[in-house]
Amino acid sequence: MKADIALQSYFDEAASWDADRVGHQRRLVRWSLAVGAAGWICAIVSVLALIALTPLKRVDPFVIRVDNSTGIVDVVPVYAGQAALPEAVTRYFLTHYVSICERFDYATAESDYEECGAFHNAARNQQWYEKWNRTNPASPLNVYKDGTSLRADVSAVSFFERSNGVSDLAQVRYVRAMRPAGGTEEQVTHWIATVQYAFGTPSTDPKVRRWNPLGFKILEFKAEPEVLSTPATTASVAAATGSQP
Repeated sequence: MKADIALQSYFDEAASWDADRVGHQRRLVRWSLAVGAAGWICAIVSVLALIALTPLKRVDPFVIRVDNSTGIVDVVPVYAGQAALPEAVTRYFLTHYVSICERFDYATAESDYEECGAFHNAARNQQWYEKWNRTNPASPLNVYKDGTSLRADVSAVSFFERSNGVSDLAQVRYVRAMRPAGGTEEQVTHWIATVQYAFGTPSTDPKVRRWNPLGFKILEFKAEPEVLSTPATTASVAAATGSQP
């Protein structure tokens, strides 16, 4: 009888030990699952945080200015395309655009082509490409390949306001002087261009910002010869533009 009681006690102890071992393994499994779940949650939260911060990660170029006399260094403010700009700034950009984009010199043709593209929207850039494409017989690269050069001098810029109050139109009067290859006399013609323009967000491309730091865009450009009552000469052009012949 005593042997049966001792044997039963042994079996009970063995069963208790086995139950403890199984319970310990289950606790380890639960703990491992909890740690793994916490790791996944941390990883997902980190990815979501990076996605949320992505719009804040950008490169903003800036210009550092050094005063030649005092040596004081400051950062030139960058135009963000929101504040209204004075008419003088718009007049400058229109004058600069016409002077560069209506001239032709084979030595600077490539640079002028790229610089003018910095002032175009997508539609205007496509027209600009088609105009300069060598497959176009009227391309300046084909018409003036003999060495003829053109220069453009702006004489007047006028602004117009639409009936809805929007001021985005201008007329630019300029003279175009063509000098044949090897020649000394210029053939002068008067032109008037109707321009639709706008200020947008400045480009993030440093090369484009070097030419166009304020996001000035030419939306439409239509140039026509202006009929004058008297024939133009180089001297009259110089007098009109205030330059020496």
